[in-house]
Amino acid sequence: MTSHKFTVGQTVEFLPSLRDHSIRSGRYKIQRLLPVERHEFQYRVKHMVDGHERIAFEAQLAISGGILN
Repeated sequence: MTSHKFTVGQTVEFLPSLRDHSIRSGRYKIQRLLPVERHEFQYRVKHMVDGHERIAFEAQLAISGGILN
């Protein structure tokens, strides 16, 4: 494995899978880089509107279409 794709403070889009239908999609800010789990990097992210925090796998995140912070 190389390294995390995203950095702390960066704004990303959270793209939940169909099984994660109760999780709000949208813009999140990377709060913390977390260790690898199931061969994939993880991140602690915070929703930009409601402030809810969660853990996301790298595959669930994409570069935000807006301005990156």
